[in-house]
Amino acid sequence: MNMNWIEVDIFTSTQGVEPLTGSLLGYGINGFVIKDSADFNAFLEDKSANWDYIDDDLMGIKSCETTVTVYLPENAQGLENLEAVKSELTALKSRDADRQFGRLEYELKNVCEEDWANNWKQYFKPLCIGEKLLVKPSWERVSPDEKRIILEIDPASSFGTGQHNTTQLCLELIEKYFTENCRMLDLGCGSGILSIAGILLGAESAFAVDIDENSVKIAGENAAKNHISPDKYTVMCGNVIDDDELVDSIGADYDLVCANIVADVLIGMSGRFAGFLNKNGILIVSGIIDSRKEEVLQVIEAEGFELIESREKEDWAAAAFRVHK
Repeated sequence: MNMNWIEVDIFTSTQGVEPLTGSLLGYGINGFVIKDSADFNAFLEDKSANWDYIDDDLMGIKSCETTVTVYLPENAQGLENLEAVKSELTALKSRDADRQFGRLEYELKNVCEEDWANNWKQYFKPLCIGEKLLVKPSWERVSPDEKRIILEIDPASSFGTGQHNTTQLCLELIEKYFTENCRMLDLGCGSGILSIAGILLGAESAFAVDIDENSVKIAGENAAKNHISPDKYTVMCGNVIDDDELVDSIGADYDLVCANIVADVLIGMSGRFAGFLNKNGILIVSGIIDSRKEEVLQVIEAEGFELIESREKEDWAAAAFRVHK
């Protein structure tokens, strides 16, 4: 069966190309095309170049807005990747105080995003994860005799529906290592799927955080959709890496901390993890592209953690740690 691809143009600047493409690689998106007028002008000014004709279309690059184009499969995984790209653009904007990275907006070339999102129904089916969970959209019915715990998540504008390998790996580890009535912290919560799963499995409460305001709104809505009482579920917007006030609001003494983000952000957060956990606490990280696995695990171990287990699925890795005693 032929795969259809969605073309996504991301508008940035010459200075923004490196951080942007680094972020895309962190999400496993490694096919992109870069159009940058600075590069092209350097080529035009190269006196040693041996050419006598340049196509008019190519000359258009001389004054173009710097653009990074990526190609995403037109399926559930591609939509998850689009949400990851959108989250990363939000994060890059928050880091870019001097506005050196350009406007960091995106456009879809050959599809309407709303139409694509509405087509989720053909891709998004009930999915058994681990030994206890069944993740499903609201329109799918399951047998009244279903023994698994049902977690209902509809596709929306935030990452985390259970379709992505990183989410599945994280849910499997949460199921294995959570303890009854534990307190849970979900860093980079996206749709809230991990912390909501924790409460459905038996956690006493969950605190969820995301840098994207839309994700915070959707995580709260998803918690309500799964009949979770507001006194059990707190969700806040902010960046734990550099916001001490937010870190104080989150507090400490959590039994389980999970972070399903990307390698660079996990490394940036690594110094915060121990402060959130109690002495018997468990840290679960995911979202790590295979080529960055050893680097991320070593950084976390250097912060005083002992690796308990790591798991891999296709090109992705997740790991569970305990505080080193």
